[in-house]
Amino acid sequence: MNRQFIVVTGAAGFIGSDLVGFLNGKGYTDLILVDEFGDPAKEPNLEGKKFAEKVEREIFFDWLQAGKRAISFVFHIGARTDTTEFDYAIHERLNVVYSKKIWAWCTEHAVPLVYASSAATYGSGDLGYDDRHDLPFELKPLNAYGLSKNEFDKWALQQNTAPPFWAGMKFFNVYGPNEYHKGRMASVIFHSFHQIRRDGEVKLFRSHRPDFADGQQLRDFVYVKDVVKVCYWLMEHRPASGIYNLGTGIARTFEDLVKATYGGLDLPPNIRYIDMPEDIRDKYQYFTEANMGKLRTAGYKDAFYSLEEGVDDYVRHYLAKGTFL
Repeated sequence: MNRQFIVVTGAAGFIGSDLVGFLNGKGYTDLILVDEFGDPAKEPNLEGKKFAEKVEREIFFDWLQAGKRAISFVFHIGARTDTTEFDYAIHERLNVVYSKKIWAWCTEHAVPLVYASSAATYGSGDLGYDDRHDLPFELKPLNAYGLSKNEFDKWALQQNTAPPFWAGMKFFNVYGPNEYHKGRMASVIFHSFHQIRRDGEVKLFRSHRPDFADGQQLRDFVYVKDVVKVCYWLMEHRPASGIYNLGTGIARTFEDLVKATYGGLDLPPNIRYIDMPEDIRDKYQYFTEANMGKLRTAGYKDAFYSLEEGVDDYVRHYLAKGTFL
């Protein structure tokens, strides 16, 4: 039998490297990892992982054209994810144009595709958080990153030709191991943990809206272990193609999150509120909560980590030890 290879883009990054590890755990080692591999801060994310080949992002399409490997599935997780990068052209090149090329290749070669979209597409949330297919055409994302992700979702939904199965996963607030390299873009849990260790307190953004008390801003925080499990389930089960939300379906406050981080360290909480930087104030989501009905109806039955369970696992077994998944 010919060997079949699975492609993971963004493989050196946070979610991508965790997906590689999960696939290894399921016995998949014929993996093609695609990324910019020059960043030493990302190297530990792939330590001990098994794969067939690394391919630099910029030469990936040339590599595909050479046709040396039979590809059975593509996980397109790689993206420019910096929500504070306001230059849309950068996001467009990596999140729209590059994604269209992957879609075109998968369509031409009849290879199924799961790609990363984002809850940033929903903007302020005024139109809700439903993953139905008419909504992306009405959404008004608040930043260049969300806009680029929504542009690709809209484009995908309008295509007459498509991969044999495809799913665009709208990741909500993902946290967990292997985000050490992300700097400002790492999760609030990551930053909270380091603030506790360094200062004995956590600084949270004050609310700048009268309808939200300080610390009561809400997000759908989803543990990366659940995210990669759902990605794998989609490869195995291939339900109806389309856009799928991927959160827990339960919004929790930043205060809850920080308390859970302290809990993972067996410490009492100590929170101080600070003003939000002005450059993000008008682009800040105060509430996100995934409607998870579509994925559940498609047949995904597993329970998600609660915020307390996920944060406790992350803090005790990874952050406190400086270990990777």
